Amino acid sequence: MPEQSNDYRVVVFGAGGVGKSSLVLRFVKGTFRESYIPTIEDTYRQVISCDKSICTLQITDTTGSHQFPAMQRLSISKGHAFILVYSITSRQSLEELKPIYEQICQIKGDIESIPIMLVGNKNDENQNREVDSSEGEAMAKKWKCAFMETSAKMNHNVKELFQELLNLEKRRTVSLQIDGKKSKQQKRKEKLKGKCVMM
Repeated sequence: MPEQSNDYRVVVFGAGGVGKSSLVLRFVKGTFRESYIPTIEDTYRQVISCDKSICTLQITDTTGSHQFPAMQRLSISKGHAFILVYSITSRQSLEELKPIYEQICQIKGDIESIPIMLVGNKNDENQNREVDSSEGEAMAKKWKCAFMETSAKMNHNVKELFQELLNLEKRRTVSLQIDGKKSKQQKRKEKLKGKCVMM
């Protein structure tokens, strides 16, 4: 099967149980599953708008275990953008992202031109918080990537996370186009284009 250039591949990494699949499923299907089922590797597709045409957002949800280093390397080499997920209730899950981030740098080389989001998931569980948002922000600064806290359970910042990730893409114009409809904001922006507004 020839590789389509109009696919935009996002790879989701993180330790087991941090909510990678929950974030992806919440975004793609709008559902949330309470039970934890470990993932080996799943790929989801969502239609988005890309350079004024339609392309497919391909989201690869990777395994949280470290048993498949070859799969991990392949996902990194094929990925266009990366979401690194940790749980705000587990400091260990943030630590486990470091080798993954280093591997992305190693395989991709020029990391500054690659969209990467560091995501603190489960921010609905504030009472069990082990990682402060300021620590997440500091790590993101160090890694020169964007940062956001989400809750797949409460559907907090899930769509925003993917939108923000696509906004980081410099080489092409990619944006979410849910159900092929333009968002109100996009329509307004297009209406306002070329018009001068006096304040």
